[in-house]
Amino acid sequence: MDETIRRVAEKLQQTERILVITGAGLSADSGLPTYRGLGGLYNAVTQEGLPIEEALSGPMLRRDPALCWKYLAELGRACLGAQPNAGHHAIARLQQGKPQCWVLTQNIDGYHRAAGSAAERLIEIHGELSPLYCQSCGALSPDLAAHLQLPLPPLCALCAGVLRPPVVLFEEMLPEPAVDSLYAQLRQGFEVVLTVGTTASFPYIVEPVTRTRLAGGFTVDINPSVTALGRLAEVQIAGRALDVLPELVSHIKFD
Repeated sequence: MDETIRRVAEKLQQTERILVITGAGLSADSGLPTYRGLGGLYNAVTQEGLPIEEALSGPMLRRDPALCWKYLAELGRACLGAQPNAGHHAIARLQQGKPQCWVLTQNIDGYHRAAGSAAERLIEIHGELSPLYCQSCGALSPDLAAHLQLPLPPLCALCAGVLRPPVVLFEEMLPEPAVDSLYAQLRQGFEVVLTVGTTASFPYIVEPVTRTRLAGGFTVDINPSVTALGRLAEVQIAGRALDVLPELVSHIKFD
């Protein structure tokens, strides 16, 4: 066994309060492109000449829902076209064996839930792509795939209002319940924090790493390349989550 893998596995074995933070790199191992590679959406501007941040914004959804949904549909089709990988399943197994293991994800694809992660210990800080809900009457419409086969934007069957996913668009606030849940857990503290497949510098991603390390906890970054976030961690493991996480979890003996 690689010495670094052994060391991290031993730490996970010995501790209970664990936070796993995941980003787009984890789902990229499922074949889902990271946003900057998704049909080139984030590489420059849209076909309409707009920055993608403007097209996929809350104001655009209100002003021109068809345009916003054109690019929401791209995200939806990509997410529906892939499935959880061994990394997602390894995290779910860790949660099953460690009842105080939490997952904080930036991803909106729902793969953690699909892999079996405990919903009550899963913080989807950017929301998710389904179920859709009506902005006018609040009615739920769970079949995203069916809506993507119809003209856009999708409309409510009850009142003909525009449907939207419970996802955080640009220029929108993070969901308060998710933020409250994260900081409630941070106040309790974590013994180990793993960052997986993320390069984000958002405060709510960086703070758990820095706070845990300052408190004497153990921090690990799993990423194919060294990132600014990874430099904050005590240990860096260069590799794909798809390969690293199953090996890590395989060396943990659960009660």
